[in-house]
Amino acid sequence: MKPSHHFWAGVRAELPLLVGVFPFGLIYGALALGAGLSPAAAQGMSSIVFAGSSQFAAAQLVHDSTPALVIVFTIAIINLRHMLYSASMAPYLKELSLRWKILLSYLMTDEAYAVAILNYERVGETRALGGHWYFLGAGLGLWTTWQISTALGIWLGAAIPAEWPLDFALPLTFIAMLMPMLKNRPSVVAALSAGAVAVLAFSWPYRLGLVAAVLTGIFVGAILEARK
Repeated sequence: MKPSHHFWAGVRAELPLLVGVFPFGLIYGALALGAGLSPAAAQGMSSIVFAGSSQFAAAQLVHDSTPALVIVFTIAIINLRHMLYSASMAPYLKELSLRWKILLSYLMTDEAYAVAILNYERVGETRALGGHWYFLGAGLGLWTTWQISTALGIWLGAAIPAEWPLDFALPLTFIAMLMPMLKNRPSVVAALSAGAVAVLAFSWPYRLGLVAAVLTGIFVGAILEARK
């Protein structure tokens, strides 16, 4: 099968998640402007950071005049999950060149990882099977959608009616992405424990409840995996 076939297969696999990502990007663009970021800074964050949950947290913390050190620490904690993603993907990417690894690491997001790892588990790690092209299609499809939706959100800004329930796009997207990954007891317990902490610590200042939830999920999952 040609690389282009694997590439477009990855794009198609990502399409259901893009339905939720697009309004998510619209909300971020509008929120970033409301938080005081310039249009260039808001779009630049989508292009450079390219991590929706971190961008939302950063915009909210900037709006709350949070110290820069707290913002950096919070984003670092939120993105710790990417280390886990990378560890699980490493066996499948070991045959790739450094250029491929750098490119795919940049495109590594929750949604791209979700479809790429399922494909790798299905076809295996051999480079000839085109899993890296599939990953590229999924990641690039998401990246393009995120840039366009962010730009539209910035352009629309406050013109988006407040009664539009676009905020539901975020939890729905993550639920759709999460469910196929809950295959064993450690992953289920880690997800439930992180969710419980996120709810209980929702009122904590500086979004520290989110940090606590992330650390709880990582800790619980690591402990249970070690015992397993």
